[in-house]
Amino acid sequence: MVFCPKCTSEKCVKDGIINKRQGYRCKSCNFRDTVQHRGKSPDVKRQAFELYLEELGFRSIGRFLKCSHVEVYNWIKAFGEEVKQIRFNSVLEALRGFRPARKAYAIKGTGIYD
Repeated sequence: MVFCPKCTSEKCVKDGIINKRQGYRCKSCNFRDTVQHRGKSPDVKRQAFELYLEELGFRSIGRFLKCSHVEVYNWIKAFGEEVKQIRFNSVLEALRGFRPARKAYAIKGTGIYD
């Protein structure tokens, strides 16, 4: 079953061959797509990330999931950037409610005492 990437309709028909690949046209929105979308599912990518957290190497993960180790590396790199952003946001949230304990500070030469 072919789905339209633009409107997610199932009303797609064959529309010629382009660069030795089957082209498709959506009857609903008239969008033309040259290839069916390929790639691994998000579940496989998540599983690769979990195996990486269990300290397996990229090549081992690739053999286990039957894909390229470079592909695994790119997934983990993308996950890492997302995790870094999430971690940064959570640290900011934690610091918003943080108030340091009040201590007496004397800054030499300024005459400022707290």
